[in-house]
Amino acid sequence: MNERLLTLLARTGGVLTAREARSVGLDAIDLSCLARTKELVRVRRDAYVEASRYHESSPDDRYRLVCRAVLATRGPHEALSHHSAVSTYGIDTFRLDRSVVDIDSPSVASTRIRARVRTHPQALAPQVLNGVKVVPLPLALAQLAGPRGVMSALCSMDNALHHDRCSMADIKAAIEHLQGRHQGSARAALALVDPASESVGESRLRIVLKDLGFDVTTQVDISRGPRFLGRVDALVDDLVAVEFDGLVKYEGVQGSQNLVAEKRRESSITDGGLEFVRVIWSELDDPVALATRVHQARGRALHRVRAADLVTHKAGSRTEISA
Repeated sequence: MNERLLTLLARTGGVLTAREARSVGLDAIDLSCLARTKELVRVRRDAYVEASRYHESSPDDRYRLVCRAVLATRGPHEALSHHSAVSTYGIDTFRLDRSVVDIDSPSVASTRIRARVRTHPQALAPQVLNGVKVVPLPLALAQLAGPRGVMSALCSMDNALHHDRCSMADIKAAIEHLQGRHQGSARAALALVDPASESVGESRLRIVLKDLGFDVTTQVDISRGPRFLGRVDALVDDLVAVEFDGLVKYEGVQGSQNLVAEKRRESSITDGGLEFVRVIWSELDDPVALATRVHQARGRALHRVRAADLVTHKAGSRTEISA
C-alpha cells in the first residue's frame, strides 16, 4: 500500500474518504484497485476502511469504523445520532442494527433513508468525542426508543446510568427535544430503567420477569445470619434467586475457576432456603418456558418453607411433651 496512504490511515484511525485519498495522490481508480485487492473495504460511496483493521475488529468496533467513515463524507455540521452515537460512546446496546448509520443533520426537515444512511432533523448541537461529531449521549439514548423500541432504549439507558455516563434528569430533559410520538416511547423506557443493572442481559431479564407478573428485586445481597452468601441478579417473590448467565466468564482456565466459585455460591444460597434459576440468552426469547421454570422453582421453595415450618412445629411439640 502507498506509504503516504498508510500514514494517513494511521492518522485517521483506519477510515478514509475519497477526498482524503486525493490529498496523497490517489484517485478513484486507485481506490477501486485497493478495494479489489482487499487492502481497503468500501463501506459506502467515497467512504473506505483499512481492510486489516476492519476484519480484525469486533462487530461493534467494525460498526463504529463504518459510522466514522460514513460521517467523514457528510457535511461539517452533521453528527452521528441514535444507535450510531450510542455505540460510538461505547454504551452497550441491544439489537443494534449494524446495517444502517444514523445521522442528525440541520439540512433535513424530516427523516429519510438512502443507501443505508438514515438522516434525521438535527435536535441539538453536536459534541465532539475523540474527533467524531456525535449528538449528546442523553439525546442519543432517548432517540433509541423511536426506531428500535422501548427494550433497546432501556437496555442502553441502564448501561449508561450504571456507569455514571449521564443522569436520569439528563435523559428526561433530552426527551423534550424528540419529535412528537417518539417522546412517549422514550418516557416509557426511562420509567423502566434500573441503574443497578450490570449488563444488557440483566436488563432484559428484569423486564421479562416483570412482564410475566413476578415481583422482582434486583441486585440483592443474600445472607444467612452474619454470613454473606452472595449477590444475585434478581430475587423473585423473595423465594427464587434468578441469575443471567452470559457463559463467557466460564471460558479458559480462569473461567473454570469462576465456574467452581459460582457453584459454591449457588450451593450456599440454596442451602439458605432459596431456589436458584440460571437464565441464558436464548431463554429470554422464550418467556413461556422461562415462566414455567421460575414457577416450578417457586413451588419448590414454598414446599421447603412449609416443610421447615412443619418440622419446627413437630420438634416443639415433642419438646413440650417430654417436659
